[in-house]
Amino acid sequence: MKVLIISKQDIQGGAFIAAYRVHNALRKNGVDSFMWVDKKISDDWTVEGPPTKIAKLLAGLRPRLIIHSLVKMLKTNEKVIHSPSVLPSTLVKRINESDADIVNFHWIQNEMLSIKDISKIKKPIVWTLHDMWAFCGAEHYANDNRWQEGYNFNNRPSYESGFDLNRWTWKRKQKHWKNPMQIITTSKWLSNCVKESKLMSHWPVSVVATPLDTESFKPMDKKIACTKLNLPNDVPLILFGAMGGKKDPRKGFDLLISALKYLKDDPKAKRFELIIFGQSKPKSRPNLGFPIHYLGHLDNDKSLKLAYNVADAMVIPSRLDNLPNTGLEAQACGTPVIAFNIGGLPDIVEHQKTGYLAKPFDTNDLAQGIDWVLNTENYSELCKNARDKTLKEFDNKIVAKKYIDLYEKILIN
Repeated sequence: MKVLIISKQDIQGGAFIAAYRVHNALRKNGVDSFMWVDKKISDDWTVEGPPTKIAKLLAGLRPRLIIHSLVKMLKTNEKVIHSPSVLPSTLVKRINESDADIVNFHWIQNEMLSIKDISKIKKPIVWTLHDMWAFCGAEHYANDNRWQEGYNFNNRPSYESGFDLNRWTWKRKQKHWKNPMQIITTSKWLSNCVKESKLMSHWPVSVVATPLDTESFKPMDKKIACTKLNLPNDVPLILFGAMGGKKDPRKGFDLLISALKYLKDDPKAKRFELIIFGQSKPKSRPNLGFPIHYLGHLDNDKSLKLAYNVADAMVIPSRLDNLPNTGLEAQACGTPVIAFNIGGLPDIVEHQKTGYLAKPFDTNDLAQGIDWVLNTENYSELCKNARDKTLKEFDNKIVAKKYIDLYEKILIN
């Protein structure tokens, strides 16, 4: 069986890393998987970028053209990425002429493939979703109900004006995607969204988590990790990480700061320090009353492993998220995770067994969760449970088998 993985990039960004991990897990488990991307960052020979210099130039230019034209015509207060996916691509011909038995889409937006292009693929398709874009309009995450009701003239949210890019994009999906594709979601939450959506409610959907190399991410001596990162080992360390650090409001850094202020002002709470990765140290930093250490952009598994192992707890305060890699990686290293009970976070965190699930956006409860994890008498058991859950549900072999079984079922039918 030969599998073609299609993803915008390979090893930079959560969804792209997840796609690359699926690719690697398949290869390690005997599948002839190869990967095509618009932007190749790794030196992996099984990953192929644009075949010519012109194709590489166009791959970088196409999204900029759309962002500076169509996307800017939409006026919205929602700070989420929008992908109209309108420009035709020569990738369709390459895919159809390839010797792949099955094509597995991952994150293919930002003008890698147009909506119409997707309908022209003649090979069996599996589409692994990493956000809500496939059944929404142009937005990758939605806070309204248009994706459930259909994008009509009368249900546009009040915070939008100008060209209704989301309705126009959704209507094109409805027009071109007549034949249902096999959908994979990495969380139960996203699977339920697919089933509740106006566009894809009748499409087949399976839940298959993102695979993780549990030998790359595993517990190590905290003192050694602290020494390597030049961090203190005599005070509880709380970890937060996201691409761009605190810039993306969806990642909820402001909610974390609010929760930590509760702890700072609580005379009974332990003294703590915060570690942030995903951004460099800013030029000016407010005095929040507790030390903050910036680790910058950690672009390899070894550095990430050190960060998770220095931390006493990982906090993921997202307002909306699917199955963040940071949660899987932290728990694989035996680090408990505290998060809001939203999206795909309950798939990662078992409340008071591997971490703590706070009431959505209740920063006081988030603070209580951090305090509970740091002070519980069963802390060592929490760490063990976190590691055991990862081995049981997210290990490469377990996830790869689920993919292989689904591929084989599709090819037989």
